[in-house]
Amino acid sequence: MNIAIFASGRGSNFQAILSAIDAGLLSARVTVLISNRSDAAALDIARTRKIQTSHLSQKMFPSEEALVEAMLNVLSQQRAELLVLAGYMKKIPLQVVRRYRNRIVNIHPALLPSFGGAGMYGHFVHEAVIASGMKVSGATVHLVDEEYDRGPIVMQKTVEIIQEDTPDLLAAKVLKIEHEIYPLALKAFAEGKVKIEGRKAWITL
Repeated sequence: MNIAIFASGRGSNFQAILSAIDAGLLSARVTVLISNRSDAAALDIARTRKIQTSHLSQKMFPSEEALVEAMLNVLSQQRAELLVLAGYMKKIPLQVVRRYRNRIVNIHPALLPSFGGAGMYGHFVHEAVIASGMKVSGATVHLVDEEYDRGPIVMQKTVEIIQEDTPDLLAAKVLKIEHEIYPLALKAFAEGKVKIEGRKAWITL
């Protein structure tokens, strides 16, 4: 399975995916890393591994249509079969979502459908979870559709919230399980075990 990674930051989930591939857990190949930021550390990881990189930012193009065309060209050239968002801080353009329907996945640092949607990213999520008084949080792998964090859920894992947890401490606990479940979810995709029906998704045994 050819994977295209989208990342805007340090790329820790990207590295976890590469480690799973190296270990033989995930039968896949990362063919390209796309970032909206030229200074994203994820780009450095890709270059070190001699993985094709592409910096695509709206600021580089006169219109969204031009950006979409460039993005689709890169994905086509690299024969991407699954688009994997790993800390990508931009909304995927509608035309790309439609072209790759049910072939775009994201990982969210909370238990969707709670604590998702526009503005719910990074520390904003963990601050909201703690403020709510919840006793558990976690991570969610889900398919990407036209709305933020609303696509069918593929996999989730929980972590306990204790009284001493701060947003930083909770973020670290959630990130650890992100690194555990994202490669496992991608493995299910690579093995054809993810079934999608309407707005529901599940993994077959």
